[in-house]
Amino acid sequence: MSPKLEIIEQHTMSVLVDNEPGVLARVIGLFSGRGYNIDSLTVSETEREAHLSRITIVATGTPMVIEQIKNQLERLVPVHNVTDLTVKGNPLERELALVKVAGKGEARVEALRLAEAFRAQVIDASTEHFVFEITGRLNKIEQFIMLMQPLGLVEVSRTGVAAISRGAAPM
Repeated sequence: MSPKLEIIEQHTMSVLVDNEPGVLARVIGLFSGRGYNIDSLTVSETEREAHLSRITIVATGTPMVIEQIKNQLERLVPVHNVTDLTVKGNPLERELALVKVAGKGEARVEALRLAEAFRAQVIDASTEHFVFEITGRLNKIEQFIMLMQPLGLVEVSRTGVAAISRGAAPM
């Protein structure tokens, strides 16, 4: 009998938590304590009056591991709601990246041409470098960075994924 092949999936989860010290550390501790990896992590206050923050986590694992992560997150005391946006269906996901490219001559012209094609904005420039701001889906950001590498990519800073479900209903 051959071993069953486990499918690895990437899921985006939205976690609504109390906005108080130590909550993020507890959520991260859940992942590190069990050996789960976080591909992307974003957190920000979303409802000031209610003192709530939204943590957006992108994690990869088998369906069983993803379900374990969701169940364990739901058991943490400061967590109000955990939504697996991937299961809910086709979430809107965006990321912002700042990409520094140094170059002269033809490489500089090509970097500007590609930035225009990707709708990246020039937010800083000198005669020897550009800093581009680009937003979009993960694969768009990855492709832009890959194309900038041979043109003089110096540095990249990324925000992580921000995500929300489609439709009128709240998460």
